[in-house]
Amino acid sequence: MNSTFDRYAGIAFFAIGLAFLVGSLSISTSAYGSNVGANIFPMILGAFLSLMSIRLIYETFRKPRAEKQKEDLDYKRFVIIFIAAVLYAYFLEDIGFVISTFLFLMIGFQTMQKGKVWVSLLIAACFSYGVYYLYVHLLDGSLPGFPSWLGGA
Repeated sequence: MNSTFDRYAGIAFFAIGLAFLVGSLSISTSAYGSNVGANIFPMILGAFLSLMSIRLIYETFRKPRAEKQKEDLDYKRFVIIFIAAVLYAYFLEDIGFVISTFLFLMIGFQTMQKGKVWVSLLIAACFSYGVYYLYVHLLDGSLPGFPSWLGGA
């Protein structure tokens, strides 16, 4: 890891997190058919990103200076996950939150670490359905459910 890069990345992500927080204040606090407004997720994500950035900046000052070493960038994994993220956003409405999130997580897990397919299946399934259940049933929010050809609304 490069401490200088991490420090500048932390500062940049902190600024992005603050922008999310400030921007979420101008979004409507309620949505039709939902008790949770559209401003909640950007606000939470902005706060989380800002806090993690502060932690990253703090860690760069705590870590002793390491010798310079050249790291190879893994473009193949980056491209796979980037394409998966674009496809996730594109198909979210068509195939629903649970299925698209499950597929995205499976692609991400298997891209980062091949093998352990059953563990990846279990984590992706529990996370995608768990978030859907928490947001839709407990918080009365609205997310695209299952597609109509699977019996969804």
